[in-house]
Amino acid sequence: MGVLSTLSQWLTPSGMAAAAVAVVTLRLVVHRFLTDPLRSIPGPEITRWTGLHVRISVLTGRRAAYVHSLHQKYGPVVRTSPHEVDISDVSAAREIHRSSATFTKTSFYHSKGAPQSMFSTRDPQFHTARRRLLGPCFAESSLAMLEPNVLELVRRAVEGIGREAKITGSADVLKWWTLMAMDVIGDLSFGESFGMVERGQKTQFAEDVGNLGAVLPLRTAFPWLIMIGSILPIPLFKDVARSRQRIIAYNSERVARYMEEVQAGTEKTKRTLFASLMRSGSAELSARDLTIEVQSYIAAGTDTTAVTATYLVWAVCRDNKIQEKLVQELKSLPADIEHKHVRNLPYLNHVVEEALRRYGAAPGALPRDVPVGGATLAGTFLPHGTVVSTQGYSIHRDPSIFPDPERFDPGRWENPTKEMKDAFMAFGTGPRGCIGVHLARMELRLAAAMFFRAYPNAKISNQEGMSDANMEETISFLLMPKGHRCLVEVDRDSRVDDLLS
Repeated sequence: MGVLSTLSQWLTPSGMAAAAVAVVTLRLVVHRFLTDPLRSIPGPEITRWTGLHVRISVLTGRRAAYVHSLHQKYGPVVRTSPHEVDISDVSAAREIHRSSATFTKTSFYHSKGAPQSMFSTRDPQFHTARRRLLGPCFAESSLAMLEPNVLELVRRAVEGIGREAKITGSADVLKWWTLMAMDVIGDLSFGESFGMVERGQKTQFAEDVGNLGAVLPLRTAFPWLIMIGSILPIPLFKDVARSRQRIIAYNSERVARYMEEVQAGTEKTKRTLFASLMRSGSAELSARDLTIEVQSYIAAGTDTTAVTATYLVWAVCRDNKIQEKLVQELKSLPADIEHKHVRNLPYLNHVVEEALRRYGAAPGALPRDVPVGGATLAGTFLPHGTVVSTQGYSIHRDPSIFPDPERFDPGRWENPTKEMKDAFMAFGTGPRGCIGVHLARMELRLAAAMFFRAYPNAKISNQEGMSDANMEETISFLLMPKGHRCLVEVDRDSRVDDLLS
């Protein structure tokens, strides 16, 4: 009777429906397990079913560190979701990024309906054509003619740091390097800076750029939320939409104004990154195209340079031996520092290189689609349909290449091995590497040289609760100190005015 009673309960419509769901679920689980093409790749069990845990780590700024911990546990090839794999292997990274036409960028880079830029496009031919057009604008020879603009803005930023420290007792170098980096991009793009270094504060334009950056983790982890938010009357998303509209309007107006000046051939027209391109009357790049590219340069060239410069100052000031050695080398420089004086300065460049290795501002995942036919990377076959990523965060922390990798040690670059050079990914690698690498290095060299030349005894402040906790690394896509500040104290003496004049 007990069995019949139990059967009768299950033979109800609801009981049969529950049983059917259970059977179907079991079959799906078994089928998924037996046919899963990535089942042999190590990783947490949860990655067979979902990547939600990784997406959540993006929102908390811990994705890069979390994936790195997986590599430490499972090895160079780890599974991060049902269809995603991360590889920490130099040869594999080189192979993935060797050609933009083989392992193409994923949908992560380009929102549906958004205009293409050289950075966001998934089309290899579009990227090649755009890079061929814009690459010469960022060559060292082109930047040499724009150096006076950069020098002046760096000088003013260093002077502003001293002025702020004199008034309040300390200065926020992250703030000043951010103002400097954005002013540099504005000046080199539009022929006129945003004037933020001079005023010592952000403009509405900078605030708008910051608003877009603030939702980047959300867009990265849950892009569908941004799409929904653009439709529903949610204040946060409406504010972001308004910021985007103001940025587009501002950039469009500035580009159009500068193009008119170039075409008119007025004497007051300043040289910019794109002046020669505009004078040539190239039909390949319209005003709209240039506006889109400028927007991406402002986004990519501000926080990246500013954050690495900030961590450079912080790391140097925390080690007396490094600071003393750097200051001693800088004493050999003339009063009127130019880039040619620091371009090949040995220890300064070791410091910059180590800052880029340890605190490169874009150390997160660079996802690519595995091509048709699949690919074997680091001894592991990955089928077509897999997303494969590499992250500089892990490759720069490989102890077999960089001994004691967490330590900030400029000395490791005195005699770098081939493996170290091959593993360096601060600006990406391959044909889709950062087009602004020479400008970034110029800014970092000049900022570090001018700062420590002017303030040889600079130290990290403990005012306003400033501590190492403020500098804890958070990474969604870009690196940012957790406290969004870095306060330093500087001793301004009579020599500073001479050095900055």
